[in-house]
Amino acid sequence: MSMTNLGDATLACDIRMNSILPAELRPKYQDPGLIRELLANTHTIAMVGLSKDPQRPSYFVASYLKYEGYRVIPVNPTASEILGERCYPDLLSVEEPIDMVDIFRPAQVCGEIVQQAIAKQAKSVWMQLRIYNLEAAQQAEQAGLQVVMDRCVKMEHGRYNGSLHWVGMNTEIVTARKARRFF
Repeated sequence: MSMTNLGDATLACDIRMNSILPAELRPKYQDPGLIRELLANTHTIAMVGLSKDPQRPSYFVASYLKYEGYRVIPVNPTASEILGERCYPDLLSVEEPIDMVDIFRPAQVCGEIVQQAIAKQAKSVWMQLRIYNLEAAQQAEQAGLQVVMDRCVKMEHGRYNGSLHWVGMNTEIVTARKARRFF
């Protein structure tokens, strides 16, 4: 069993969920410390591939993130508005600074999205659960962006802010301290 120290919280083991990321890449691209840092310091999230269909996972994730106080910018060339927000056809069309680019698109198009994220001077790129593209990740890192791959930003937020266990999920965070909001 591996133990990872997270300051005042400790993970008792590695959560794999439905991860398809090879085990040797998980410490780098699914680092709990980096994930917590990104969740705490991110304010504006451009969500590439956000669906206008309320039944799609991207819509649910965006709704949750908006509720939690993040500014969510929809990026979808087939919509003009999603969740009451103006929708953009691509990242380069977004008119404001972007902290995180959250990717809900197939792995094979992540390279192009990362290039746009670099051009927009985003701070990080997050490839959603079951999405990973090592070449795109390395390209983002070389440009100075932080990268998370094959993780769900909503699930990670819920896990670290203490609310995911309220619905019966085992967060695998073992601590004697009462959960507190960290962002």
